[in-house]
Amino acid sequence: MFKRVCIIILDSVGIGAMPDAAEFGDEGAHTLGNIYKTIGKLDLPNLYTLGLGNIKDARLPKTGKPAASFGRMGAKTKAKDTTSGHWELAGLIMNPPFATFTSFPESLLMEWLGQAAEEGLWYIDEAGKMKWKKPGNEQRSFPNKVFDQTFFKKFAGCGAEPRGLNPALANCPASGTQIIKELGETHMQTGAPIVYTSADSVFQVAAHEDIIPIETQYRLCQIARELLVGDYIVGRVIARPFIGVPGEFTRTKNRRDYSVPPVGETLLDALEAKGQTTLGIGKIHDIFCGKGVAHSKYTANNTEGIEATIDALANNNEDTIIFTNLVDFDMHYGHRNNTEGYAKALEYFDAQLPRILSALRPDDLLIMTADHGCDPTTPGTDHTREYVPVLICDGQAVDFGTRDTFADVAATIYDILGHGKWPVGESLLPKTTKA
Repeated sequence: MFKRVCIIILDSVGIGAMPDAAEFGDEGAHTLGNIYKTIGKLDLPNLYTLGLGNIKDARLPKTGKPAASFGRMGAKTKAKDTTSGHWELAGLIMNPPFATFTSFPESLLMEWLGQAAEEGLWYIDEAGKMKWKKPGNEQRSFPNKVFDQTFFKKFAGCGAEPRGLNPALANCPASGTQIIKELGETHMQTGAPIVYTSADSVFQVAAHEDIIPIETQYRLCQIARELLVGDYIVGRVIARPFIGVPGEFTRTKNRRDYSVPPVGETLLDALEAKGQTTLGIGKIHDIFCGKGVAHSKYTANNTEGIEATIDALANNNEDTIIFTNLVDFDMHYGHRNNTEGYAKALEYFDAQLPRILSALRPDDLLIMTADHGCDPTTPGTDHTREYVPVLICDGQAVDFGTRDTFADVAATIYDILGHGKWPVGESLLPKTTKA
C-alpha cells in the first residue's frame, strides 16, 4: 500500500470545455490546447512523457508509452471557482453551489461599512474623505449606524453615473489589475475601498496600503466574511492590497483569502480522524479554512510552492498528505489573459518536475491535477468551465478516460491508504495497483 500522497494542484490548468460550458459562457475554452495553438508550441517534455498529451482531446503532443496513469475529470458541482473545485477534489460536492453576483446589494455594503465604522475603523474628515485607522481603536465613529448619506452619493459604479447610495467604489465584475488602474486614484482621493467580483463566487476588496492600513484591510474582509452567509454566501472574500502612484499601481504579496469552512466532511477531515494529517502548501489552509489541515506552509508564488513541496517530500515524516496549490498559472496569467506568461509558467513547472519525481519515496503516490480552467486566450478574465487533467505516478500507465467528478481523487486516496470506499466518486486506480 502507498503510505503517503502528494497532490499538486496546477491552479486553473484546464484541458477542454465541459459539455455545459456554454451555460457559463465558456464554450470553446481549452486552457492547455488554446495556449499550445496560440504560442505554436509548449515545451513540456516531462509532462508529455507522463502522458499529458495522451489525455482525451488534450490537443498536445502524445507519447507512445506514457510513464504515468492519465485521464481527465469533470466537476459535479455547478461552478468553476477555486474553493468548490478543491472541495470536490477532497470528496465534497456542493449542491447548491456558492452564490455569484454581478453587484452586491447596497444594503449589504452599508451594513459592512457600518460595522467597520462601529468598530472605529474609519470616519469622515472635514474634507469629506474616509480616513482609516488600525483595529483596536476604542473610538466609535458612528455608534448608531448613522451615516453621512451625502458622502455616499458621490460614489459611482464601474464607470457609470452616480447611482445614489453606493458605499464603495466599483461593486461590479472586474479584472483586479484593471480596476485599480481605473479607480485607484479615486480611491486615494476619497478613501473609499474598491469592491469587485467576477463570474466566480468572490467578494474582493482592493485598497492602497497607504490609505487603508493592511491590518484594517484584513479586518474589513473578516467583517465581510461574517456577513456573506445564507443567500449571500460566497466562496471567498479576498483582500487585494496595492501600492504605488496613479499610473503605476502594483498589487502586493499581502493578499489574504477568507473562505467558509467546508459544508460537509472532506477527505482531509476523514484522514485526520484516523490519525493521518495533511500539510497544506500555498493557499490550501485558506481554501479549507484550516479544517483538516494540520500544518501549513504559505507560499507567494509557484517557485516557493515547488521548493516547499520538494522539501516536504524529502524531509516531512509526519504528514500523510502533502497538498500543494501552485497559484501563478491562475493569478498572474489566466486572469490577465497573458498567454505567453502562462506558457512559460507551465514550462518552468515542467523543468522542475524531475526534482519532484526524484524526491518521491517508493511508497509515495504523486497526483497532479487542477481545480478549474482559466483560458488566457478567451475575451474574459474569469475562470472557465473545463475538464481538468489528472496524472498519477503509480508505476502504471492506465488510461482512465473521462471521469464524472473531481471526487474520484478523494476516492482514490482513501482507497489506496487502506480505508475502503469514499462516499462519492470511484477510485482512479485499478485494484492491481502496487502494494
